[in-house]
Amino acid sequence: MRGRRLGRLLEHGDLRFVALALIAEQPRHGYELIKELEERTGGAYRPSAGVIYPTLAMLEDEGLVRQAGGEVGRKLYEPTEEGKKALEAARGHVDAIFARMAEVAESSESSRPRIARAMTNLGMALQQRLSRRPITAEEIDRIVNILDDTASAIEKS
Repeated sequence: MRGRRLGRLLEHGDLRFVALALIAEQPRHGYELIKELEERTGGAYRPSAGVIYPTLAMLEDEGLVRQAGGEVGRKLYEPTEEGKKALEAARGHVDAIFARMAEVAESSESSRPRIARAMTNLGMALQQRLSRRPITAEEIDRIVNILDDTASAIEKS
C-alpha cells in the first residue's frame, strides 16, 4: 500500500459521497471536512478549499445537504432526507472508500505529509507578504535572515 496514489484512493465523484457521509455523521463546516479527511488519511490527503467548497455547493444544489446555521461566515451543513437516502444507496461504495482511506493512513509516513504542509504554509506566507506593497529593503533582509537561519537549523537537526 505504501506509495498509493491519490487517484486510486478517490476516483471521480468519490469526494461527493465521502463529504456526504462525513456530514451525515455530524453537521460540519467545509474546513472541518478538510481536517477530517486529512486525519482519516494520516495526513496523506488534504483537499483544498477549492475542491471542498464547490463539492458542498454541488451537494446543496442537488438537494443532498442543506445549511444548518452555524457561526457567522461559516456555513454548517447537514444531510437532507434525500441525502440520507442517496448515502444509504451508496453505502457499500462509501464503506470501501473509507476502508481505502484507513489503509492509506496506516501506511502513511506521518512526517512527510506534515513537512509538505509546513512547506506549503511557508510558501503561502512568503507569497502573501511579498504581494503586499511596499516592502522595504530591511524587511527583505529580515525575511532572508529568517529563511537562512531556518535552513541552517534544519541542516543541524
